Amino acid sequence: QVQLVESGGGLVQAGGSLRLSCVASGRTFSGYVMGWFRQAPGKEREFVATISWGGGSTLYEDSVKGRFTIDRDNAKNTVYLQMNSLKPEDTAVYYCAAALGGVTTTTQRYEYWGQGTQVTVSS
Repeated sequence: QVQLVESGGGLVQAGGSLRLSCVASGRTFSGYVMGWFRQAPGKEREFVATISWGGGSTLYEDSVKGRFTIDRDNAKNTVYLQMNSLKPEDTAVYYCAAALGGVTTTTQRYEYWGQGTQVTVSS
């Protein structure tokens, strides 16, 4: 089992920034692709960003490209999501997740999920 705990969410004005963190514990973090997803009220959970184990491969959802950056520190078992130029439509609960294999945007490929952290962007 891999346990994931997100932090760093909060309330921010449009144009502001937040940095989310996700710490993994339990069985080894090694080899896992890490992803960030989000779910807004009344909407399905959607892919935001993913990063390979070594950090050399990343994918982003189109609406966050150029604004969000995913990175990881394997020595700390932590993955981050730097969110800049936030917009009200970024408001959602943000989840981190872990998957084996290559980077993927597919929710079903992710085996482990955190409880989520709320991000609210005011206009």
